[in-house]
Amino acid sequence: MALGAGNQRSCARSRGNVVRDDPTQWPLRASAVPQKAATHTETGWEVHAPALKDLLCWFKDRYGPIPLYITENGAAFYDPPAAGGNGVHDPLRCDYLNQHLGAVAEAIAAGVDVRGYMLWSLFDNLEWSLGYTKRFGIVHVNFETQERTLKDSATLYSKIIASNGLS
Repeated sequence: MALGAGNQRSCARSRGNVVRDDPTQWPLRASAVPQKAATHTETGWEVHAPALKDLLCWFKDRYGPIPLYITENGAAFYDPPAAGGNGVHDPLRCDYLNQHLGAVAEAIAAGVDVRGYMLWSLFDNLEWSLGYTKRFGIVHVNFETQERTLKDSATLYSKIIASNGLS
């Protein structure tokens, strides 16, 4: 399904975060409880793509049918270059992209006016609070030589763009 195609569907909510009472965490007094069956990024964030659809639908419900642009959506995963120079395989990021773009397509089908999606990030780069320790890019950067290598997710994203989101 193309990102803008389809009839309007429901904006039903998915499950929320699992938290526990934690008096040391001011001001919310809550700490996340990692779910063992869930995928987590290198930064410890749980991957739950339906939450993106929930957020987009919430915006529509709260502020009306305004045009929305997703300007940073991505995840850091451990994905070193393969031995022998055989590229960079990043199946977790590929799955992340498929799930999150699917959630965007569902939000559009539910009537949310999403006009654009920008992946974070094109290149592995300096993250303000993490330095060079986490890699969000779809292009691997060797920080010593500046050599760039396309990850499998770059090939996937290229196909997604070329087909306007068709799976």
